[in-house]
Amino acid sequence: MPALLSRAAALPAVAALLVTCVAARAEPRYDPGASDTEIRIGNIMPYSGPASAYGVAGRIEAAYFRMINDQGGVNGRKINFISYDDAYNPAKAVEQARKLVESDEVLAVFGPLGTPSNAAIQRYLNGKRVPQLFVAAGAAGFGNHRDYPWTMGFQPPYQSEGRTYAKYLLAEKPDAKIAVLYQNDDLGKEVLKGLKEGLGDKASMIVATESYEVTEPTIDSRIINLRASGADTFISVTTPKSAVQSIRKAAELGWKPLYIQSYASASVSSVMKPAGFDNAQGIVSAYYAKDGADPQWDSDEGMQRYIAFLAKYAPEVSRSDISVVYGYGAAQTMVQVLKQTGDTLTRDNVMKQAASLVDFAPDTVLPGIKLNTSASDFYPIEQLQMMRFTGESWRMFGPVIDGRVSD
Repeated sequence: MPALLSRAAALPAVAALLVTCVAARAEPRYDPGASDTEIRIGNIMPYSGPASAYGVAGRIEAAYFRMINDQGGVNGRKINFISYDDAYNPAKAVEQARKLVESDEVLAVFGPLGTPSNAAIQRYLNGKRVPQLFVAAGAAGFGNHRDYPWTMGFQPPYQSEGRTYAKYLLAEKPDAKIAVLYQNDDLGKEVLKGLKEGLGDKASMIVATESYEVTEPTIDSRIINLRASGADTFISVTTPKSAVQSIRKAAELGWKPLYIQSYASASVSSVMKPAGFDNAQGIVSAYYAKDGADPQWDSDEGMQRYIAFLAKYAPEVSRSDISVVYGYGAAQTMVQVLKQTGDTLTRDNVMKQAASLVDFAPDTVLPGIKLNTSASDFYPIEQLQMMRFTGESWRMFGPVIDGRVSD
């Protein structure tokens, strides 16, 4: 009898111990940048300098997070979005990354823009084990999960874009004589590499190439040289300032090739309109997202949410600007990752959840395109659809093209 009483008396203690263990397991876990009330997210954007046209993406991301905060935040926590200008200068990007990590103590650096800037900060952030998430640049190295496990891209790799153009040309213009203008960095080199890979044994279709530096005041002489090559197809792999110059100069020369503009500079407001709508007619490109101004999406639920968001939080921007569409989709994806982290807001778990996206479709991506990642796949988007500039907007055409890059 005493033994039975002893065991009975022990039961409440055992139950209390189990409750304590369960509570301990459920206790939130935080790294720098996270707490019961806040999630600090860092960002680096070229609000000034030669690529300042892209800066609107950072403003849209800030506006999207404001909307999420107004709705109560993510799992009850408000997002504190800290965004700095690097003027598209790699040295400045390193300075800003150090400030975000060492002074602001952000949980992650999200959406830093530009190939040169991201390449400059990649080793530092990986050394500090800070997520460099959804990089706004398409260099293949931003999906190199083996060497840089804390870095993940967002948009399709530049090689995927080049492969897409190759598939399009082989199907639609197999006898093309191709001239390529490309920025002398990973943007230009990797689109060109993907183009050559996609053309395979027909890479001799490329009859001329010209590279330029982003700091060059004009690329007019490059266009003159490429026209003289006798090419009937022109691929412009450029950032906005040079893209505008390229379109204008081709029109001035009366050169009318099949004109392909890389999607990095397919923005209506920052490229097509400044270049002149008349000059831009018929230009083709490829993209993975919907055109916010295209009436075909008026009844699309995702785009209705996008348009309502802009009306309330960013009424001054053009809903057709590719950088605006980009910023919305990237921010929505970042919020999805934060939702998946639950109460384990560690840098390791943020990265784990970013690598665990399954058929996620932001409001702005085209039908048939879904974001999927894994521990061995750090390229969320690898599909594109061709589009043609008509009137004052882009019109999608043809099937979704898979430009998958082998890892």
